Amino acid sequence: MKQLTVIKIGGNVIDNAEKLNQFLVDFTALPGDKILIHGGGKIATELGTSLGIEPKLVDGRRITDIETLRIVTMVYAGLINKNMVAQLQARGCNAIGLSGADGNVIKAVKRPVKEIDYGFVGDLDEKSVSVNTLGSLLKSGLIPVLCAITHDGDSQLLNTNADTIASAVAVAMSAVYETRLVYCFEKKGVLRDVEDEQSLVTEIKREDFESLQTEGVVSGGMIPKLHNAFEAIGQGVKAVYIGKADELPQLDTQGFGTRLID
Repeated sequence: MKQLTVIKIGGNVIDNAEKLNQFLVDFTALPGDKILIHGGGKIATELGTSLGIEPKLVDGRRITDIETLRIVTMVYAGLINKNMVAQLQARGCNAIGLSGADGNVIKAVKRPVKEIDYGFVGDLDEKSVSVNTLGSLLKSGLIPVLCAITHDGDSQLLNTNADTIASAVAVAMSAVYETRLVYCFEKKGVLRDVEDEQSLVTEIKREDFESLQTEGVVSGGMIPKLHNAFEAIGQGVKAVYIGKADELPQLDTQGFGTRLID
């Protein structure tokens, strides 16, 4: 079974032109089949604010009303996605930029209204990702670059969390590839002390996850990220890595970030 690397790049890198440039150089150099998934960074918020559309957040989660959906679609599926693809082409990486609607590659379901109405936010299930479409693109020598915009199959675009998309793509593709999932962001990985880059936890097994939460090593936004990672591993993904974007070249050599395994 061929190896596939699914990489999600965080908004903090997208916001920094120099860091993004270096990441795309390193991504291009990564051997084998690969898929890139990206979020949006601060650009959508800045554009919305300039147009008088203030971001609406509940517990740190964006409410996507119709005006916000228009903004994030323009920024994620347009400006960021196409700039990234153009930069990859300049480096000899034959990329193709996609939203979930393109090729019906990611079909989502609008999140049901419960205590909070999140608006036009899409949730994924085990049938959301088109393995055939992504597999055909990879076999054609194309590198898919997926943004955080999906669709519901009934003409409605939806905003979907990029971490969730990365996990769903990795799980779906593990049926036909030996798949690993890599989350790239600004830290070296899971740190015992968030202020000390040398306190990296190089490997976490599922059985260690709960104790690391109790110790406070894993907290805040890292808890759902690791929870989703172990769910992905339980559904066929070989390993999940969390590490610093500019250390991506170490993925196949010196060890990269924190490796999560069963």
